[in-house]
Amino acid sequence: MTSINFEDLLSTGAHFGHVTRKWHPSFKPYILMEKNGIHIINLEETVHQFEKAAEFIRSIVDKGGEILFVGTKKQAREIVQQEADRCGMFYVVERWLGGTLTNFMTIKKSIKRLHMLEKEGSSIYENLTKKEVQMLNRERIKLADQHRGIKDMRRLPDAVIVVDTNFETTAVAEAKKLEIPVVSLVDSNTDPTKVAYPIPANDDSIRTIQLIISSLAEVIIGVRKEKIQIAKEIQEAKEAEKAEKAAIQEAAKIKEAEEAAVQKAKASEETAEKSDEKPKKVVKKPAEKKSKPSVKNKSDEK
Repeated sequence: MTSINFEDLLSTGAHFGHVTRKWHPSFKPYILMEKNGIHIINLEETVHQFEKAAEFIRSIVDKGGEILFVGTKKQAREIVQQEADRCGMFYVVERWLGGTLTNFMTIKKSIKRLHMLEKEGSSIYENLTKKEVQMLNRERIKLADQHRGIKDMRRLPDAVIVVDTNFETTAVAEAKKLEIPVVSLVDSNTDPTKVAYPIPANDDSIRTIQLIISSLAEVIIGVRKEKIQIAKEIQEAKEAEKAEKAAIQEAAKIKEAEEAAVQKAKASEETAEKSDEKPKKVVKKPAEKKSKPSVKNKSDEK
């Protein structure tokens, strides 16, 4: 399983928290010390919490679950979009629309409208004036920006990965209301108890965000590769079993042919033996005529 180590986090500045006057008391278990008026985050806890979150993400993806990445703050947008695309998951990097999770049916209708507007040769554009077409194009562009990373999302995600809990309060609240587990980077000014899997780290550092989000993406990619490999091995095993059955059937056919040939040979031998046992007809030769003794002259006898 993909993981991160202490040195990687230290090099990205993940240990720097906020100034002490802005800290949240619930964050105390993750604080190592205070230095120059700034809280220093315990990176050993960060590694430990990351491993827990990664194991959870692994179990979700292994069951075929879907993950939603959320990062609308300036430092996180590009990173979140790239990593979500890389691991084939959904993302929100523009403004979070209220009700994206809790009112998902309305969001689906909006996405359906976007698909209609994006479809080439759609009947919606027929018999419209130029001005009306321009209005529809503006609507299409707006919807495309709003639903850029979720327009293919058919159902609610099984988990949500958030970059900054304080910045994404609406997203976290909606996920909590629907009992969707949240994995989030939490800084020293954040209440880590609001999310199921907090990862204490500097959520303002681009390098830290890149390290943690890319590592979580690697976990997803790794699980999918394993599933593909397992499916491939199963397919190969099925093909080998099929080939083995074909070979057995072929061998059985050959054996049947050999047995048939043996039976035929035996039948030929038996036929030959029977023909040899039949009595042969005796052909009688004509009797030879006995020659009469010649009469000798009496003169000769004297």
